[in-house]
Amino acid sequence: MRVILASSSPRRKELLELMGVEFETMKPEKDEDMTSKMSIYKLSEVLSKQKAQEIFDRTDGDRIVIGSDCMVYQHGKKIGKAKDREEAFDMLSHFSGKWHKVITGLCVMVQDGNRQTTYLEHSTTKVKFKKLTNEDINRYLDTGDYIGKSGACSIQGKSGMFVEKIIGNVSTVVGLPTHLLHDILKKESIIK
Repeated sequence: MRVILASSSPRRKELLELMGVEFETMKPEKDEDMTSKMSIYKLSEVLSKQKAQEIFDRTDGDRIVIGSDCMVYQHGKKIGKAKDREEAFDMLSHFSGKWHKVITGLCVMVQDGNRQTTYLEHSTTKVKFKKLTNEDINRYLDTGDYIGKSGACSIQGKSGMFVEKIIGNVSTVVGLPTHLLHDILKKESIIK
């Protein structure tokens, strides 16, 4: 069975490799739209399904397509990728000494003969940053590691040093909830 990861993220690729799954990657072309008024949980699922659906529609034959979308949420506000350094500074300042949630949607679309199945789930992890000084934030921003990352940070990157506590699954924060994906791939006999 052909397995396709609907992402160009090296972090998601690495997580799937750690699961021992043979796969290929294809990058979805559509941009994420975070302006929807739906709940952050539903939105994470909808965006992950859009990614999977785009790749599913571009391919044929028996296949499994995995789509995932990760977003950050704090104080009732959806937090996307920083447009610039100033916005990244503001995001990290708001995280300083406080909790935020990372919600990652997961969509797995399966075509196996005449059977077509779609799994749609999400996972939530709470992350608390230690208290940060302006100097801490600026030194981190100087590295450029914040670019292209939800909430201007990544737990497996240089901003991981800011994480004081975590409640939930770390793979959710990285962007591919492997604990959920494992169960799906096991059900589909990709993993034993």
